[in-house]
Amino acid sequence: MMMIHWFKQLRSAFGVAFLWLVCLIYFTQGFRSFVWTAVSYQLKDRLQLSPSASQFVFSVAFFPWSIKPLYGIISDCIPIGGKKRTPYLVISTVLSLVPWLLLGLDSSSRSSSLYLMIFLTVQNLGSAMADVVIDAMIAEAVRIEKSSFAGDLQSVSWFAMAVGGICGSLLGGYALNNLNIETIFLLFTVLPALQLLSCPLVEEIPSNEPLPELLDSDEFEEKSKMSNDTYPHTKKSNTRRRKGQKKGKKGASSGKSETHKKQSKSLASKLFQSLKAAALELCRAFKQPIILRPMAWFFIAHITVPNLSTVMFYYQTEVLQLDASFLGTARVVGWLGLMLGTFIYNRYLTNMTLRKSLLFAHIGLSITILLDMTLVSRANVGYGVSDKTMVLFGSALGDAINQLKFMPFLILSGRLCPPGIEGTLFALFMSINNLGNTVGSFMGAGLASLLGISSGSFENMSMGLAIQVFCTYIPVLFLFLIPKEATGVSAS
Repeated sequence: MMMIHWFKQLRSAFGVAFLWLVCLIYFTQGFRSFVWTAVSYQLKDRLQLSPSASQFVFSVAFFPWSIKPLYGIISDCIPIGGKKRTPYLVISTVLSLVPWLLLGLDSSSRSSSLYLMIFLTVQNLGSAMADVVIDAMIAEAVRIEKSSFAGDLQSVSWFAMAVGGICGSLLGGYALNNLNIETIFLLFTVLPALQLLSCPLVEEIPSNEPLPELLDSDEFEEKSKMSNDTYPHTKKSNTRRRKGQKKGKKGASSGKSETHKKQSKSLASKLFQSLKAAALELCRAFKQPIILRPMAWFFIAHITVPNLSTVMFYYQTEVLQLDASFLGTARVVGWLGLMLGTFIYNRYLTNMTLRKSLLFAHIGLSITILLDMTLVSRANVGYGVSDKTMVLFGSALGDAINQLKFMPFLILSGRLCPPGIEGTLFALFMSINNLGNTVGSFMGAGLASLLGISSGSFENMSMGLAIQVFCTYIPVLFLFLIPKEATGVSAS
């Protein structure tokens, strides 16, 4: 009953169409495990790439997630048909849809690691852009409607993604045992197609706000100061808008005598100045200690810990002989752990300081790596614990701890998004995370290559995991970057 009442509150605050689109996009993001499991086996079995080579392909393919602020700046500053969000959502959905169609229909695109990497990169470009747009729409809805629902809307988003991840992981393992990989690629296109059809359901009011370059220096400075407040003052904002509209009228009257060529140059100049102004405003917002310091720490936390997930995938499939169905089940358990982590944080840990929660998180992450070391050393067999039990427990624990580490930043960044650059700032936060993941993945590939870990040769796997455990505690030394009293519900 409480869940139903909670959902009705969200529905009345944001509308059914908006909630449907948010849930669908995040569900699709989670359901990507259905198709990316097939990609992993394509690289390993059909293309026969080494663990480090596969991890390199994944690192390059996921790079578009590291430049999300670019998509945010473009969508914030260059409206299409007067709209900032829905047109870009359509474009990003098409970019997400087409590569899977081509990979499913064209065998040559699947048979070359280069072509496959290019198509996967384009697909991630579309997915990352869609993620930026929907995050901006969430931030705008929270700011305009009810800021008290910030955490709830984020929880709904991550719950939808977790449900998608569970469904994708369960069906992905089954599909790999019963369908061709190209068929899996084609089946996945159903969700982006549904997402494309759902975009028109959400009505977006055309933006009447002036471009940033239409404000003079004093007005822009005032707007920038206003954007540092969590909740902007509507009266002042309307005053600035009226001034911008007056300037627009003067520009229109003087521009009647200009040629079409000069008008085109003027528009291009305005767009450039708009992008420049948005970037400057983003820098001002980024300089806030409550944003800059946690972001810096989060980036350091990723780049100092090498990611060996692809190497572990090879070890689990080649040495432990775990099949695709079981690995799909392990991912389901991981998603359940993510949901549990979300619940525990929202229920019990929102008032805990970030320093303390991050310290506990990294202690927990080191324990999960020690579990991997136990698995690789086969010590678990001596104690009567099966390999499958170790993998399932490690997957649930690892995802739960990662979510406990991630939730405070999501809520905090959503509440501090200044008006006008919601997509950009939220995207910048997520890009710090994604770029850090990419760098950590490259480091993992380099570490695996340095230690001579390859398909069929895992003698130095324990050494690699030991280095990973040591590196897990490096970010703890930089916890001073986190504001001492900051929590998931306050920026003080």
